[in-house]
Amino acid sequence: MHKSQVTRFPAASSEAAIQHFENRLSFETDCWDVHHALEHDVADFVLLDVRGTSSYEAGHVPHAVSLPHPQITEKTLPPLEEGQIYVVYCAGPHCNGANKGALKIAQLGLPVKEMIGGVTGWLDEGFELSR
Repeated sequence: MHKSQVTRFPAASSEAAIQHFENRLSFETDCWDVHHALEHDVADFVLLDVRGTSSYEAGHVPHAVSLPHPQITEKTLPPLEEGQIYVVYCAGPHCNGANKGALKIAQLGLPVKEMIGGVTGWLDEGFELSR
């Protein structure tokens, strides 16, 4: 019997899968979770749009602060309150600006997650952008 490309490599053990998916969730969040938190005034993160200023001005996730990833430094980051983390996003899956921004923030020793999907994911979920 021929195997598909899906099963050519066996699935990981449950223990390995738990570790993998828990690790992923410690690095990323999604557009729905960010939207839900914003809609319910849960302010346990600072949302950073790390695209260029003109992209931010053309439309951004509500409540996001514009801070292009090349400009991220300890001095330019908005302060965190107790228990907060940074959440970064860029244009979408085709863009690695969020990864660059998250790396800089992590190198500063600060907590950070990426909002996977970026603006593309936000719009795909049916959410509106602010201008």
